[in-house]
Amino acid sequence: MKAAFIVFDRMTSLDFIGFYDPVTRLKSMKIMEDFKWCICSTTQRVVDDRGLRIEADTIGQPLDSFDMLFLPGGFGTRTLQNDHAFIEWLKTASAAPLKVSVCTGALLLGAAGFLRGRRATTHPSAYTELQAYCGAVVRDRVADEGDIVTAGGVSSAIDLGLHIVQKLAGSEARSQIAAQMDYPYQWNS
Repeated sequence: MKAAFIVFDRMTSLDFIGFYDPVTRLKSMKIMEDFKWCICSTTQRVVDDRGLRIEADTIGQPLDSFDMLFLPGGFGTRTLQNDHAFIEWLKTASAAPLKVSVCTGALLLGAAGFLRGRRATTHPSAYTELQAYCGAVVRDRVADEGDIVTAGGVSSAIDLGLHIVQKLAGSEARSQIAAQMDYPYQWNS
């Protein structure tokens, strides 16, 4: 399993880290030793919505070799959803078997055409924007459509990460990782 974690200027870091932490524990806890990831962007360095700098592993490389695409949200999504070059870059991940977003990252999945006819969710402040891209906006914490999984606002990133852990490695792996993270909430996916 090879995952592309997309980063961009003005993203919300908790969206990214909340997902990244549980999912990358698949490797660090030796649950899925073949789990690999890459921080992908269209620029070498991005700055989140509060000034945190993150360096990318790859810049503008096609995303067609990845098994999973992950998009965080943040204020940057509002302009990127209309950025033709960025959306065309995301479309290079069309063959990825799993596409995942948290918060307004769903707007980017939608702009790339990945949500057509699907149920999806996002931050409540972006429900109206999301309607243009999907079959139905749902107010669920996590909306799983099989190969497309979206999550609500910022704090749902951890729930999404644990949901994907379960999807990839089973409920025991989810329980082990949640315990290691000292995550006491039992949101059921």
